[in-house]
Amino acid sequence: QVQLVESGGGSVQAGGSLRVSCEASVEGISGYCMAWFRQAPGKGREGIATATKDGCPTAQADSVKGRFTVSEDMSRNTLYLQMNDLRPEDTAMYYCAAGYRSYMDLRQPFSTASYTYWGQGTQVTVSS
Repeated sequence: QVQLVESGGGSVQAGGSLRVSCEASVEGISGYCMAWFRQAPGKGREGIATATKDGCPTAQADSVKGRFTVSEDMSRNTLYLQMNDLRPEDTAMYYCAAGYRSYMDLRQPFSTASYTYWGQGTQVTVSS
């Protein structure tokens, strides 16, 4: 069982930056494929970016390319999402997810069904 806890969300003006974190309860997050998703009010859950790992899907949504970056700190069992040049349309609840390599469909990197463990989310609000 893996527990994921997101933090670092908040309110920011357009053009600003935030870094959200996802701490895993187990050591060795390298053993899992990990990704960030978000969900805006009234919309479905959208995949944003995956962590680059052998045997895991690699993808980034067009809407965040050049602005958002995923990184990991293995020593802290933590996944990060650095968000720059934030826009009002980035307002959403942000979730991290972890899944087993054997469950991944490399053709559908953001299939929510592929990810077994989810955090509770952290809210990001961008004002214009």
